[in-house]
Amino acid sequence: MDIRRATPDDAPTVRGLIHGLAEHQNQAEGVTVSVDDLKRMLARPEITYLLAERDGTAVGYVSWLSRVGFWSGEDYLALDDLYVTGAERGNGVGELLMRAVAEAAEGRVIRWEVAEANVAAQRFYERVGATLVSKKIGRWQPR
Repeated sequence: MDIRRATPDDAPTVRGLIHGLAEHQNQAEGVTVSVDDLKRMLARPEITYLLAERDGTAVGYVSWLSRVGFWSGEDYLALDDLYVTGAERGNGVGELLMRAVAEAAEGRVIRWEVAEANVAAQRFYERVGATLVSKKIGRWQPR
């Protein structure tokens, strides 16, 4: 298994994986990002997207943004997504990706959201040593 940072050239693969995650969560209609959008995003230094590859084929990813906490004044990593394709689940790919995030964090806190209904993901995160806290997420799209 190889873990590497995605480049703008990986944008079509990245979009396919994002769509795979959305389908897994029955939210495929929510994916509106284009390959060109992803090319621009993958070139930004505050965005990290790691691909897990087996024999040159992408089988998972983890993505995050570097952020700062205004209460603490400390930088942290805001994990956006962790996804492993169905055939690779249970083979340690997710844990390898999370360990890569931990290494990149260099002691900084890693924060993320997980849906209350996603019990399998919650068990996985607890198994790798994460503490889960309940919080309501607010969304607002003013027009």
